[in-house]
Amino acid sequence: MQIPSLDLPARIVTAIPLNYAVTSLSTAVMARMLPLRPLEASTAATLLSFLVFALLVLAAFSVRSILKLSIWMTGAGLVLGGMLWVSIAAGGRV
Repeated sequence: MQIPSLDLPARIVTAIPLNYAVTSLSTAVMARMLPLRPLEASTAATLLSFLVFALLVLAAFSVRSILKLSIWMTGAGLVLGGMLWVSIAAGGRV
């Protein structure tokens, strides 16, 4: 009798919080960087966030290693967080 693989549950537990964090950070960065009026930029960024979330889910299940998935999503979150922080520190929309 084989022990069931823990790969799928581990991917789900890893992907859900990191996917949410990366998607929310990318939405905030897009809302600040899009060359539109603030209301339109927020709406466009929110609509694009659905695409970002779906692509991250696909990436989460296509990567072979859970460690690579964690490193890649954490790195993306750090880069996006840094971009958001610089944008806020600069004093507004770019």
